[in-house]
Amino acid sequence: MSRKIYDKKFKAKVALEAIREEKTLSELSEQYGVNPNVISRWKKEVLEQLPEIFSKTRAKKSKDLHKHEEELYKEIGKLKVENEFLKKKYNQLLGF
Repeated sequence: MSRKIYDKKFKAKVALEAIREEKTLSELSEQYGVNPNVISRWKKEVLEQLPEIFSKTRAKKSKDLHKHEEELYKEIGKLKVENEFLKKKYNQLLGF
């Protein structure tokens, strides 16, 4: 038995309809062809993560990650230059 993989837009659409509670989970299950337990789990995940959307720390974390990423790219560049330099010196010592 293989598991179905749903894209994030589909999950969001179904979860939002479940949150609205205009239809029962059984009705949504029939309409979208998704198990009611799965819809219930998606709804729960959305409701748990919702407060985080409005969090100021989320934006700060994003900035911090971007800054850290830039630092890592700089370090990679530096290491590449050092590696090339050492390769060149090594080849000079061997007489290539």
